[in-house]
Amino acid sequence: MIDIINRDMTVLQLLRRLALPAAGLVLLSIPGAFAQEHAPAGDITSQDEIKQFCTNIADPARDQRYLLQKQELEKLRADIDARMAEMDKRKTEYQDWLKRRDDFLKQAEAGLTEIYRKMKPDAAALQLQDMKIEVASAVIMRLGPRQSSLILNEMDPQKAAVIASVIASASDPNTSKDPS
Repeated sequence: MIDIINRDMTVLQLLRRLALPAAGLVLLSIPGAFAQEHAPAGDITSQDEIKQFCTNIADPARDQRYLLQKQELEKLRADIDARMAEMDKRKTEYQDWLKRRDDFLKQAEAGLTEIYRKMKPDAAALQLQDMKIEVASAVIMRLGPRQSSLILNEMDPQKAAVIASVIASASDPNTSKDPS
């Protein structure tokens, strides 16, 4: 301070020397004040920029998410289609097998019925009473009434009664056609 204040200097000279730095300080503090006034506006702008940035990022992210979901759904659809094709193939195989089985059973029943038709009633009765009731009933139903009555007459009375009951229930219209 000694350099600034010289004893020969007057107060006016001292003020002139200090005025320039003081004016500089005032000018430097004014933009800071303006900057502080604009700070909330800057926050609003930055908030708008943040929202805009998030919106700009959200759309591609949503699109990417939708794309991934679509790909996953397409993958699941392809898997379902493959499984359905396999099920259709198995269904066709099963229907073919079932048709062959039914054809075989019809031929077997026809052949079996023909065998018992040619047998004597007492020999047929002995064999039929040892068979499953359903099979024996089916064979006896396919025979003529005269031959069926002769075979049932030669059978054990209890077995004959059960077979007659099965035959009667088969001809009952209230009985379900579904064997299960």
